[in-house]
Amino acid sequence: MFEGLTEKLGRITGMLRGQGRLTEEDVNGALREVRMALLEADVALPVVRDFVERVRTRALGEEVMKSLTPGQAVIRIVRDELIAMMGPEDHTLNLNTQPPAVVLMAGLQGTGKTTSVAKLGRWLRENQRKKVLVASCDVYRPAAIEQLRVLAAENGLEFFEADATDPIEIAVAALHRARTQFADVLIVDSAGRLHVDAGMMTEIRSLHDAIHPTDTLFVADSMTGQDAVNAAQAFNEALPLSGLVLTKTDGDARGGAVLSVRSVTGKPILFMGTGEKSEDLSPFHAERVVSRILGMGDVLSLIEEVERKTDQTKAAELARKIKKGKGFDLEDFRDQLAQMRAMGGIGGLLDKLPGMNQVPPGMVKQVNDRELVRLEAIIGSMTPAERRKPDLINGSRKRRIAAGSGTQIQDVNRLLKQFTQMQKMMKRFAKKGMANMLRGLAGGMPRGFRP
Repeated sequence: MFEGLTEKLGRITGMLRGQGRLTEEDVNGALREVRMALLEADVALPVVRDFVERVRTRALGEEVMKSLTPGQAVIRIVRDELIAMMGPEDHTLNLNTQPPAVVLMAGLQGTGKTTSVAKLGRWLRENQRKKVLVASCDVYRPAAIEQLRVLAAENGLEFFEADATDPIEIAVAALHRARTQFADVLIVDSAGRLHVDAGMMTEIRSLHDAIHPTDTLFVADSMTGQDAVNAAQAFNEALPLSGLVLTKTDGDARGGAVLSVRSVTGKPILFMGTGEKSEDLSPFHAERVVSRILGMGDVLSLIEEVERKTDQTKAAELARKIKKGKGFDLEDFRDQLAQMRAMGGIGGLLDKLPGMNQVPPGMVKQVNDRELVRLEAIIGSMTPAERRKPDLINGSRKRRIAAGSGTQIQDVNRLLKQFTQMQKMMKRFAKKGMANMLRGLAGGMPRGFRP
C-alpha cells in the first residue's frame, strides 16, 4: 500500500542523507517535496499542512543546524513526526473488565466489517486465549448473518443464533448469552450502509446505549482514500469511538487514509487487516509502519511472525538433528518452504526487510511465490529415499522427477543447488535460531532509528 509514498520519500531522504550542511532553502525545498509526496498519497490537506509546519519548525531549529549530520537529523525529525501523526503509543482493546468485554464494530457496508469480526475473534482466541462469542445485528444485508456464522465456525468461535429480527433485541440477547456461557469477549457486528445516513446513525447509537460496549471500533477501508476519513469523522461524531481497524492494507491504495484517519479522528488505530485470510490481522504499531514507509524495514514484526507461525517443535527437532550431524534433507527443505508460504511468502518477508526500497522493482517482481510452489512440486515428485539422500539423484532420476512435476531438468538442478546452499545456512540457524539471527539483523533499529 505504501509503495508510491516509500519510493518518493526514499528519494528525498537519500538526497538529505548525503548533505554535510543544510541551509534554510535546502530544508524548504525538501519539505516541498515531502508535501507533494503526502498529497499524492491522498493524505488530507490539513494533516499535510500541520505535519510540514511541525517538521519545518524543528528542522530550522538548533538541533539540526548545529548537528554534525544535519541531513540525517532532518530524516529523524520526519520519522518522529510521522510516528506522532499516526499515534506514538501502542493501544489495545480494553479487556481488563468484568467478563464479558463487549466490542461493537461499526462502519459502512463493504469495508470488510464482518470479516474483521471473525479476524478479531480469532486473534483474541489465539493470542489472548479468550473465549469469544460473535453476533450479527445486520438484519438488512442478505446473507450477512450466514456469512458470520460460517466465519465463526471456520475460526473456532461461538456464534449467537438469534430468534429476534430487531438489532437491539439481538444485541441484548447476545450479551445475556455471553454472560451465561462465561464468554470472555462478545463481538457485535452492526449493520452498515453504502453511505452515512441518519437511520444508520440512530440505530448504531441505540445499539451502543443498549449494550454499553467496552470498545467501539470503526472499520475503515484503506482502499477508499479520503472517503474512509470522512466516514470515520462522521462515526466519531455520532459514537464514542475507542479505536480504528484498517482493512485491505495489502491492496494498491496510496496509503493516505492510514496517515490521515488518526489525525482527523484523534482515535488510535488498533488493528490492520493485511490480507484475505482469517489470520491476516495485526496489531497496529505506528513506529513499525513508519519504518516500512521510510524503507527501514520492520524486522521486529518479522521476528514475531516467525515465532508465531513457525512450528516450534519441528524447529527444535531440526536443530537437534543438524547438531547431531544427521544433516538437513529435502524433507526438511520442503517443511521450510511450507513455513515460508505460511508467513506470507517471499513478498511478505522481503517487505519487512530493511533497505528493500533500494532494490529495483523489476528485480523484486522476479522473486515470486510461484517459485515456492514449483520447488515443492519438484520435491513431491521424489521418492522418500531421494528426499532423505539427495546424492542418489542421478541423470535418469532427474528426468523422472522433472516429468512428474511438470518442470525441466534445469529446474531440478537449480533446486538441488539451492538445497546445498540451504544446508549451509541451516547449520547457522541451528546454532543461533532464526529469531535470534533476525534480531541481529534488526540491530535494535525498530526501537529507535540510528541513521
